[in-house]
Amino acid sequence: MRLLGKLSVNIATIALASTIALAQKSVDWPAYGNDAGGLKYSPLVDVNRTNVAKLAVAFTWDANEQPILASEGQKAARGGQFEATPLAIHDTLFFPTPFNRVIALDATNGRELWAFDPQVWKTYGQPSNGTGFVHRGVATWTDGKSRRVFINSRWRLIALDAGTGKPIPGFGKNGEVDVTENLSRPVRKEHYSNTSPPVVWGNVVILGNGVGDRLVYHGDPPGDIQAFDVHTGKRVWRFKTVPEAGEYGNDTWENESWKYEGHTNAWAPFTVDSVRGLVYLPIGTPSDDWYGGERKGAGLFGETLLCLDARTGRRVWHFQTAHHGLWDYDLPAPPNLVTVNHDGKKVDIVVAPTKQGFLFVFDRVTGKPLWPIEERAVPQSDVPGEASWPTQPFPTKPAPISRQGFSLDDLIDFTPAVKEAALAAISKYRVGPVFSPPSLQGTVVMPGAIGGSGWGGAAVDPETGWLFAKATNSPALFSIHKNDSPSDTVDASYMVDLAHSSLGVSLGAGTGRLPINKPPYGTLTAVDLNTGDTKWSVTLGDSPEIRGNAALKGVSLPEKLGVAGSPGALVTKGGLVFVSGGGRVLYAIDSKTGKTLWEYDLGRQAYANPMTYRTREGRQFILIATGSGPTSRLVAFALKND
Repeated sequence: MRLLGKLSVNIATIALASTIALAQKSVDWPAYGNDAGGLKYSPLVDVNRTNVAKLAVAFTWDANEQPILASEGQKAARGGQFEATPLAIHDTLFFPTPFNRVIALDATNGRELWAFDPQVWKTYGQPSNGTGFVHRGVATWTDGKSRRVFINSRWRLIALDAGTGKPIPGFGKNGEVDVTENLSRPVRKEHYSNTSPPVVWGNVVILGNGVGDRLVYHGDPPGDIQAFDVHTGKRVWRFKTVPEAGEYGNDTWENESWKYEGHTNAWAPFTVDSVRGLVYLPIGTPSDDWYGGERKGAGLFGETLLCLDARTGRRVWHFQTAHHGLWDYDLPAPPNLVTVNHDGKKVDIVVAPTKQGFLFVFDRVTGKPLWPIEERAVPQSDVPGEASWPTQPFPTKPAPISRQGFSLDDLIDFTPAVKEAALAAISKYRVGPVFSPPSLQGTVVMPGAIGGSGWGGAAVDPETGWLFAKATNSPALFSIHKNDSPSDTVDASYMVDLAHSSLGVSLGAGTGRLPINKPPYGTLTAVDLNTGDTKWSVTLGDSPEIRGNAALKGVSLPEKLGVAGSPGALVTKGGLVFVSGGGRVLYAIDSKTGKTLWEYDLGRQAYANPMTYRTREGRQFILIATGSGPTSRLVAFALKND
């Protein structure tokens, strides 16, 4: 009996050790950027430079979301790009679809475990962003015993049981909170949106919001930052990004414009210093994005990197990256938090990628720039009633990651006929350096509204201090016109012509449209954040629709043209940078050299940031969302089993 007892104990010990060993093999991706500081870095080395060529599709999952047709009491709606970055926690994937459904999958094979549908399209239909419904991610909270999944869907913050997908009854009302209650002003709910995940810190869930740029009216939705208790849904604090009378920054809004100005919101993903409890928010442009005659002044906290105390919502420090913005230069990307060796000392920093193509780098505690930032004179506006800001901030390091400003030298010139057409296309418009303001004549602005950097932001290797940033080289035409027909959604005195903001060249019927500018249209750049030096920059991706244009038949083109788009990268300890850049090909790039080591044509556009994880069985997967609306598909890769 004693021998049997000892044998039973030994078997139990072995079983426990085996369970622990399996658990140790598991490497999760628990937040949108993996860590709370948004590095988009994985310590996994299973897939590395030597074996990445053996990657193959392991499983796929299809959203199967069809458009919502208009009917009595229901407006039409459609799903936009599948932009989600899934979370991987204990062999379960959690992510939102374009229609904001929250999905849980078995991370080993893609089998669906549960789905929650908030019916975000119900009644109001399409959001006013022009893109269809999109959502980039969810957040989770756990006390070690239970787990909650949070999605900020339109004007609702919803808490779900991670095990069942059911709403948490004790959170708000039936598992959700109306986040438009008790804002700076009453809002039209159909104009309030959320496309990026909330952030959980401690026992609070923090979120910003989105408002379509096409909405420009007095009293449009404000960009208040809010924090809610993860247990009850009760609001803990609120920070007003357009400060009211007596609040810091109110004097930067002239003629009491703060009373009716909206937007100025954190629509992009954001990050938090978990130890210090500091949250870093990329704030967008006030309305309207291209004409500031009705909001004269610098306009804090528009286009600002804003650091708040996550406990209280109190402002700790801020830096405005564009004063009195006129270019839709929202801070579009999650700030990256990393520790570097600067001038012989370890410094905890925050990096803010911008649409301008700048990387603004600060001491994350004090807000002191790591390298000098200079205020330089910029061209001034002559639009009636406008009062553009005389200077704008230019970081002296790192160098810009994208082209800035537009001149005739930037025009596409693959053939004499193409160049002649490009010259004719912009002959009546203004061109000039970065921060050239919109005009009645029309101004060609570079970077355009996509960036520079987009919402995908940068990935950072914390061991080397190297940052990897996708950038887009795509200009925009900003022509201002007097608004002679104000409506309940656009009542500004001047408005930009958004319908014709995209520039292109066509050489006749059947040739298709070419970009106005020469390539590369997308790049990937590595920057050493210890020194601020650029280590390498390569053309990222290709544009088959340009390469196959009939006007370029027989023309010798560069090996890669680059791809325009907002998505960013993932970097691993295995020495790999995974990125689509917004095209249909997923690339694995050597992090040291920029050389492409592996690529896979996904068969549809991949407008999302990839992620990676390892299951308890010890298998590493790389995932990326692809397609849009009815074609939305999640694709997982792993090494082939020999």
